[in-house]
Amino acid sequence: MPSDDRALERVSDFFARDPEAADAAFFGRRSHGDRRGFLKGAGLATMSAMVGMTIPFHRNLPQGLIPAALASDEVLVGKDGLRLLNDRPVNAETPAHLLDDPITPTGRHFIRNNGLPPVEVDPKTWTFTVDGLVDSPMTLSIDDLKAQFEVVTLALVIECGGNGRAAFDPPAKGNQWTSGAVACSNWTGVRLKDVLTKAGIKSTVVYTAHEGADVHLSGDLDKLPISRGLPITKAMTDDVLIAFEMNGGPMHSMNGAPLRLVVPGWPGSCSQKWLTRIWLRDQVHDGPKMTGTSYRVPNRPVAPGEKVAEEDFEIIERMPVKSLITTPKNDAFVDETALVRGHAWSGDRTIKSLDLSINFGKSWIAAELDPPVNEGAWQNWRANVRFPKAGYYEIWSRATDSAGDMQPFAINWNPKGYLNNTMHRIAVRAA
Repeated sequence: MPSDDRALERVSDFFARDPEAADAAFFGRRSHGDRRGFLKGAGLATMSAMVGMTIPFHRNLPQGLIPAALASDEVLVGKDGLRLLNDRPVNAETPAHLLDDPITPTGRHFIRNNGLPPVEVDPKTWTFTVDGLVDSPMTLSIDDLKAQFEVVTLALVIECGGNGRAAFDPPAKGNQWTSGAVACSNWTGVRLKDVLTKAGIKSTVVYTAHEGADVHLSGDLDKLPISRGLPITKAMTDDVLIAFEMNGGPMHSMNGAPLRLVVPGWPGSCSQKWLTRIWLRDQVHDGPKMTGTSYRVPNRPVAPGEKVAEEDFEIIERMPVKSLITTPKNDAFVDETALVRGHAWSGDRTIKSLDLSINFGKSWIAAELDPPVNEGAWQNWRANVRFPKAGYYEIWSRATDSAGDMQPFAINWNPKGYLNNTMHRIAVRAA
């Protein structure tokens, strides 16, 4: 079976091997005839999100049945070639060669969920609230956003804080992302700072707090699966959006439709999906996955496998300098001369240079580098590379940002496997 079909193979094999356990794990049912978890909405939310619509006769579904939509060639409806890393919640990454477009198509944007997506996502009835330490609390619809604020479209990078986790040794717990938990799509919405300004920010505010409509994996509607926030200074920058469109059309259901935050250059967990509330606080937000070791790294270098006390962890803010080779595909056969291209990005900064090596770092080739189309976008690059003789080569890419930070060959280990920004490497065979 081709590698892009691993998700289909994984789901099908699970149901074939143990349908009762699969039914419980995947859709929240506990035993035959017991659909309490399913009917409460947790399992139904997962199944509906994966087929792309509500399921009117869901109560009649036999236990262990895989919906036909999931048994087709596309396990993740509306997504093209993503690799499923986790079923519950759904997490899927995009192979590097499928991220070749300058702007990431909706069908190739990765998925990072913490809970179960909501089922009712009608943009006509969706509202969200702005409250907390504001002068004038507001509840706004998407039509209100369009009517009351300037609507803008920006190309913005979203990257999971754990992108690259699979490369850590010893392994770190969590989804084993390789390089595909990143994307740069066009997002249309309004600036968060404009909405907060209209609400009136009290002088004591230091942090935002975000909430969404996704359901906790337990099915408990009183629990939030994730609620993170931003320093108010970051929230008031020009490229943080409350977005309601993706690439000129509706968002994919797994990418936060119909309303989400987009916070470029910071961990993707800051970009709350299915947005229902933003409230302002006079302290660092302490919602789920904002405390402990979640989206935090040690405040000092640590040895691989070293235990680190919780008080020695710091919140991740800007993401580090990084690059990605998208052409050729890893392990491809190439001619004597090949076009190599990809993208580079670095938190709130720009990329100053992008260099390639085909001799394991002994010498470097400067690539042609485009400026970002706007703040918060990645930068596209390309180079024609000549291979001196037939054989096996590795192409390494190394970005340097506007502050002089350069991608390393290796980085310090950390317990949660965050912020891996080592040089991207692919193998090719020159004919």
